[in-house]
Amino acid sequence: MNEGTARQGRRRRSSSSRSVPQSSSRQTGGPGWGEAPADRRPEAAYEQTGAMAAQPYDEPPRRGDPAGERGDQPPPRSRSRSREESRTLGNQETMVSDAPRRRRRGQGGPPEPPGPPVKKGGGRGGWRRFVPSWKVVVAGIVVLAAGMFGMVMVAYANTPVPTTVQAEATAQQSIIYYNDGKTEIARLGMPRESVEINEMADSVKDAAIAIENDTFYEDSGISFSGMARSVWMTATGQQLQGASTITQQMARGYYDGLSQEVSIERKIKEIFVAVKLDDTLTKDEILRNYLNTVNFGRAYGVQAAARAYFGKKMTAAKLSPVQGAYLAARIQQPAWEPDADGLKYRFGEVIKRMAELWPEKYGQLPKTAEFPKTKKANTSNSLGGDRGYMVKQVLDELESRGLTRDEVESGGYKITSTFDRKLMKAARQTMKTTMQGMSKEFHGGLAAVNPKNGRVLAFYGGENYVNDPWNEAFESKKQAASAFKPYVLAAWLQAGYSLKSFVPGNQTVPKELPGQQEGGITNSHNVGRAVDVVKATAQSVNTAFVSMAYALPNQLDDVKNLVVAAGFNPKVMEADIEEHQYQFAIGSAPVTPVEQAAGYSIFANAGKYTRYHVVQKVEQNNQVAYPEQQITKSVIDPGVAADSTVAMAEVLRSGTAAGKGLGNRPAAGKTGTNNDENGAWFVGYTPQISTAVGFYREQCRTKSGKVVPPIHSNCPITPKGKASKKYDLNNPYTRPFEVSLGFEGAGPPTIAWQRFMLAAHEGKPVEQFPEKAEIGTPENIVPSPTPTPTTTPDNPFDNGDNPFDDESGDDPDCLIGCDGDTGDEPTIDDPPPADDGFPEIDDPNVAGGDTGPDRRGGGQGPVNGRLEDQ
Repeated sequence: MNEGTARQGRRRRSSSSRSVPQSSSRQTGGPGWGEAPADRRPEAAYEQTGAMAAQPYDEPPRRGDPAGERGDQPPPRSRSRSREESRTLGNQETMVSDAPRRRRRGQGGPPEPPGPPVKKGGGRGGWRRFVPSWKVVVAGIVVLAAGMFGMVMVAYANTPVPTTVQAEATAQQSIIYYNDGKTEIARLGMPRESVEINEMADSVKDAAIAIENDTFYEDSGISFSGMARSVWMTATGQQLQGASTITQQMARGYYDGLSQEVSIERKIKEIFVAVKLDDTLTKDEILRNYLNTVNFGRAYGVQAAARAYFGKKMTAAKLSPVQGAYLAARIQQPAWEPDADGLKYRFGEVIKRMAELWPEKYGQLPKTAEFPKTKKANTSNSLGGDRGYMVKQVLDELESRGLTRDEVESGGYKITSTFDRKLMKAARQTMKTTMQGMSKEFHGGLAAVNPKNGRVLAFYGGENYVNDPWNEAFESKKQAASAFKPYVLAAWLQAGYSLKSFVPGNQTVPKELPGQQEGGITNSHNVGRAVDVVKATAQSVNTAFVSMAYALPNQLDDVKNLVVAAGFNPKVMEADIEEHQYQFAIGSAPVTPVEQAAGYSIFANAGKYTRYHVVQKVEQNNQVAYPEQQITKSVIDPGVAADSTVAMAEVLRSGTAAGKGLGNRPAAGKTGTNNDENGAWFVGYTPQISTAVGFYREQCRTKSGKVVPPIHSNCPITPKGKASKKYDLNNPYTRPFEVSLGFEGAGPPTIAWQRFMLAAHEGKPVEQFPEKAEIGTPENIVPSPTPTPTTTPDNPFDNGDNPFDDESGDDPDCLIGCDGDTGDEPTIDDPPPADDGFPEIDDPNVAGGDTGPDRRGGGQGPVNGRLEDQ
């Protein structure tokens, strides 16, 4: 046995005496006593050696040690010996360190030593082992917070500062004014008017802050308490609470990019935007945008709200503390009635908070404040009467220039029209007086234009736009009849022929004209074989003007080119020539009153035509956005205009409208009466104003021929205008048919023209027409009569022996009933004229353009070639 073996044996004995007692230890003298111990597995030796090394060798026996009690412990060893064994054990430990540390269960060998003792009820046993350590919890919270903070910072950094303003937020009413630029006609669109912060009373600013966001001047754009409440209410599915700050409300209502949906995502984005806006804008800028944007019920923005509730003369700068508190109280519920109980309670809260926040300014307000009185809401239609007609014409013209109605209603434009308020009233009064006693079957339109600049000064479109939106002055196209002849006269003079030319009186030259009806074109009275051009104009001689048109170098094309240059629609003129040929020269083409008034401007303004229009200028933010369109061109020579005026002045002196001039004020014009007196005109002018008046009449008939009274001047679509399953727009109950007026152009149309022109020229200086130019050379279509009539400068036809005077007493402007019988009105037994239904519908007129076919009229009817004088 070598030394290592001996030491090992001793170590084992020592180990057995100091190890934890085994369940079956050997007794002295028992079996195997004195025998060598059985070989052990190396790991067991290592474990027991480690246990022995943990005890000092010179330590007295511990209490309860079986070996100590029996007295069988070997004698103690010296310290040096003990250290030597310890070194031996260290070497042994190194030798067996790579061996397996434990046996698998069930493979025999001595049992493993038990683990450390566990106190009853202590340690990490049971459910406690599933609870993380507080250190883990703290570390997790820190990591989570850091991650969330990083995410928030990234999201905040990626949230842009909004720059695009919502169109609705800045949408402002546009105002249309009369031509003075001060008197309002109507307001259109969003009732809002933006003002600067210094144009708002402190009271309304303080009131809004007090009730909506009392920390406005201190916070960074958000309120954490309000934000938490709002997020909670949103997350739980309840209605979103109004806890946002003024900055948040402004961001949501002023800038694009923030929707109005109820969601946490939108709320978080709104918070980021609000914080950034608070860093970017000043508090005054935020408050200004807010108060100009917020809904107050009747209006948006504090300026418009001040006017809506406290009168047109009120402004945001003039609001009292009580009035400011009233408006601030409306912010939460804009739809409240002006004196609702909830509004009164909130008004009291606003007053109370104002006093708490600013006691030096509003400390006494709770004691003195009374709920303010507000004006009644305007329930009347702002487009009633003439206003609707004026507004529509303005909008039509602006749309033709590229400015749509939606843009007008939101752009905050100041639109100055061409309409003169005094003359608009005069036109209405004139037409109502003239038409007094006439049934609603009669329709009349009037238009007055400044010939020097094309501005439409006044018109009469109808009694009430709300009930009857059809504008007679701009939309009713009727055959011009003899009021069209001055354009033939101008073409005649422009061709180089003079007023002294003699033209056919009783028969056209040639006798048969292309396209004429059987019997040719004749006059209503005998004017002789030949008549000069002045007499032909004054007495409205059909045969003369048809023959003059035929004698022009380019015949009807010369007339057509002239009227197109004078503002008439070329397609309409060409179509009429194709249909009616030389009847075009005596007024078969359809025209409107405003077209005629503008067309006659070439005679009043030295041959120049300016396209008629109804808008002087359009301003936005004190800058001219759309200037006036004055398109002027020369149509005829000034001398032609002067000589044409000489001939038309004779109409009011001795012709068809004799005695219906303007007193000592120079005037000129022309009557016109259509076949069967279905239409009647007078168009006349001074150097200052050109005015056209036209009348026509429509009956409303059922399919069976029954005549039904119109409703608001319109033929009823259903019986009595009530709901019907049988009748609708495609199958109307009645249709319009033109019938005889029972009067001529020299009647009510000329009377209305005279009344209006006298009123329109009150206070205006008297202006003279240019002197007679006597241009051109005579071009006698027929030989001059013998003897040649002598003329005087004052009245060339009043010499007491005028061979062209008609002694029959008939009106040469008359078409039928020239024996004094005006003709009976049609009865229900009369067969209705041929008509295939409602007139063709086209776009409404825009300034200076095509007015389209007459949608109200029952059609022009056949033209028999004798439009005025039969």
